[in-house]
Amino acid sequence: MNHFELFELPYQFELDGSSLSSTFRELQRQYHPDNVASQDEKTRLQAVQKASQVNDAFQTLKDPVRRAEYMLTLQGIDLKDEQQTMQDPEFLMQQMTLREELESITDSQDDAALFDFGEKAQSLYDALILEVKQALAASQWQEAAVIVRKLKFAEKLRHEVERVEDQLMS
Repeated sequence: MNHFELFELPYQFELDGSSLSSTFRELQRQYHPDNVASQDEKTRLQAVQKASQVNDAFQTLKDPVRRAEYMLTLQGIDLKDEQQTMQDPEFLMQQMTLREELESITDSQDDAALFDFGEKAQSLYDALILEVKQALAASQWQEAAVIVRKLKFAEKLRHEVERVEDQLMS
């Protein structure tokens, strides 16, 4: 049973977050190991495994990048541990330029510039989310895989901005 089936959700990128959360809470209650605490070892172990599966499925489905990766995995495209390098030199140059810009902002400790940069990083991320949503909806799996690789760069950049924000605040 895949994550979408477990949560009784359609196999699509766009998900209803409140439905996902309410189903998660329901499944947590249903499969909580405490419900079978007085039963035999095998039943308790199965409950722990099911609870772990529910938690893993929820963490995967609630995160857009992980959800897209998972959808591709179901199509036979595993990006998790791949060693393939990005083949888009223009995108790679953009990423290098953005990293250099962030480093410069970090050195100057310019809050306003960091805020503007954060918005730029978020816009890049949002644009890629839209692209992957469209590619997945059109069953363009290889194109979606390329976009997910780019999304990972954009997500990492957003996390770096958060790290620098925390650094400047302390």
